[in-house]
Amino acid sequence: MASLWILLASFMFALMGAGVKLAAEIYSLAEIVVYRGLFGVVIIYLSARHQGGSLRTAEPGAHLWRGGIGVISMWLFFSALASLPLATAVTLNYMSPIWTAAWLAGAAWLGTRHKVDWPMLLAIGISFAGVVLALRPAFEAQLWAGGLMGLGAGIMAAIAYMLMRRLSRKGEPEYRVVFYFSAMNVAAGLAGTLLPFGSPDSASWHAHTWYGAAILTAIGLTGTLAQVALTRAYRTGKTLVVANLQYTGIVFSSVLGYLLWHDMFDWHVWLGMAMILASSIAATWFNSRTST
Repeated sequence: MASLWILLASFMFALMGAGVKLAAEIYSLAEIVVYRGLFGVVIIYLSARHQGGSLRTAEPGAHLWRGGIGVISMWLFFSALASLPLATAVTLNYMSPIWTAAWLAGAAWLGTRHKVDWPMLLAIGISFAGVVLALRPAFEAQLWAGGLMGLGAGIMAAIAYMLMRRLSRKGEPEYRVVFYFSAMNVAAGLAGTLLPFGSPDSASWHAHTWYGAAILTAIGLTGTLAQVALTRAYRTGKTLVVANLQYTGIVFSSVLGYLLWHDMFDWHVWLGMAMILASSIAATWFNSRTST
């Protein structure tokens, strides 16, 4: 069942990414973040009340950290989506296992000075070689800022996933984790409207059209469903299986990118994405073997 949840989450995240890329042509990133979180707050609140669940938590600090790191990761990811092809931005965001592996390798080296997991280091090296290949067109088109933001999103996502797993192990239900994360989105987005970062025309708020409202609604619904499905998958399934199936999001995003924007890549971009995918799967296996 956990496999179905993570497949659903990956597909919903791919749809959300496509929606963000479309919405970025109309709205500021701050507005998108606000509406992304607002739908989650309302949906989770109504669902919790209907099912008799409580939003009170004994882990406010943990939720604050998870929500804050998650918001930073999402903002960077949305920024990358606005300037990079959909599949490229999603691939960079899915590099979180590589960053986790790099952290574990660095911690092992600093702790023992001689215990080096060479297969893990090889996976890290292959992944970064893949990044160079995948981002070559972006750098040639002077889109290096989007590439760096995509890499930063992956780093923050790695930390957010670890914090999410800790909350789940402490008994926090998925709806509560998603609710506070969504609330942090609303707060951060409202603060961001004071400085409309990423706005198409430097406006803080934009009037809605039916087209724009439909896209924002789709972002909110797919993003909330994806978060719930992702949290449940990690809580109920085996970490290694769940993490590897999560990479189906790259496939979904590649298909959506071709259908919506006719994204076509040279062979070296596909090779780079394949290297990132393969090394991330390998790093996930190493991480599951060394993590507690």
